Amino acid sequence: MPYPDEDFKDDHTPVGFLITFRCFGTWLHGDRRGSVDRFHNVYGTPKLGPERARVRYERKLMTRPPVRLSAKRRAAAEKGVKDACKKRGWQLWVVNARTNHVHSVVTANCSSKRVRSTLKAYATKAIREAGCWLSEKSPWSYRGSRRSLWTEEELYAAIDHVLYEQGPALADND
Repeated sequence: MPYPDEDFKDDHTPVGFLITFRCFGTWLHGDRRGSVDRFHNVYGTPKLGPERARVRYERKLMTRPPVRLSAKRRAAAEKGVKDACKKRGWQLWVVNARTNHVHSVVTANCSSKRVRSTLKAYATKAIREAGCWLSEKSPWSYRGSRRSLWTEEELYAAIDHVLYEQGPALADND
């Protein structure tokens, strides 16, 4: 016989998502930090290791320079993420825009893919509205990271990661 609190236990709904999207051209396959491509994208398996030839190849494929987020772009990207969550009724726990990526922890009533694409779209819109992104192309790399958070402990660890494990605070005037 199940315990009363187990009657409503839902093991298939994450308590949140850790969403990360990178700026175009700032983390290429073969980078020393490791990466994941379409052939090496199985949970629990190793990332691609460093490979200079692969980085050179990836650089040659780039159609434009890498994108960096200035202080103004970072502020706009964070505003876009906040606006998206507010409009959709999603719980935004934290957002942190860095010079080459944006992290956020969100609880939403839809798939992590939808959350990621919505956050990227709103961040792009906000950067454009702030007048610091004039290109028709997206400032973001293709796709991004989506990690489901299944427990409160995982949720709190993701929030800590976004808030405290991203390096020193960035200047507001770069």
